[in-house]
Amino acid sequence: MPQTEKNRVLPGTLYLVSTPIGNLADLSERARKVLAEVDFVAAEDTRNSGLLLSRLGISRPMISYFEHNKRERGEEIAARLEAGESCALVTDAGTPAISDPGEDLVALCAARGIRVSAIPGPVASVTALTLSGLATGRFCFEGFLPPVKAKRLARLNELAVEKRTLLFHEAPHKLNRTLEDLCAVFGGDRKIAICRELTKLNEEVFRTTLAGAVAHYKENEPRGEFVLVVAGAPEAEPQKEQTLPLAEQVLQYEREGLSRKDAIKRVAHERALPKNEVYQAMLAKEDLE
Repeated sequence: MPQTEKNRVLPGTLYLVSTPIGNLADLSERARKVLAEVDFVAAEDTRNSGLLLSRLGISRPMISYFEHNKRERGEEIAARLEAGESCALVTDAGTPAISDPGEDLVALCAARGIRVSAIPGPVASVTALTLSGLATGRFCFEGFLPPVKAKRLARLNELAVEKRTLLFHEAPHKLNRTLEDLCAVFGGDRKIAICRELTKLNEEVFRTTLAGAVAHYKENEPRGEFVLVVAGAPEAEPQKEQTLPLAEQVLQYEREGLSRKDAIKRVAHERALPKNEVYQAMLAKEDLE
């Protein structure tokens, strides 16, 4: 009885192929085989992925699949898979479908009963986490923060009490702004590891505090792509917190820059109380003034 070929590329299958985030040698043997044997490759940027395939000596038909064409192109890819073709989905670097339009294609395939197989490989955020020197047992991936300041601050206020280690991506031209917002909301003494150009020749891991990071990048122009690994919120000190009246604690957070709504939300979370109870305490204080 003939043996089944190892890692055989199957018809009617979508392969999520992880590609290097900097070092070409990180591409697995299985990823090379799948890229070389699928019927076509769907890429976030066909120019970047075409260059990768060329360096590997691979030539396959390619189509683009990205945020602004994912709806119609997703239907096209799904139809070709249902007809028996195989497809490798790749992003510009790293693992597709993580903070990436590939998640929509996977959901579409799942809804239609189309087989999806993952080819594991490099992930920038997890690579940074392992290098950070911070807690790795529990972590929360946030990707890129919202570009609009109000929405960005709202998201950070929600995360301010998160005890898991936090992972963010950031572009160099937005790094200073993001670090300043993190420092303002989380406090300057929160630890951070700033990981730059991972797996590349100029790889750098800068471990400091948020205040230290703000000061450093005011003097040094950010270059390259960044992953920010931020320590989770410290454990609360209930006895210390309980000595402060509810309304005073809300006002304290307002003085630190939070809106009234976000300050009430944080106090309610820290005290394990209904938000309405904290709100009523604020009303009572205002009636007395």
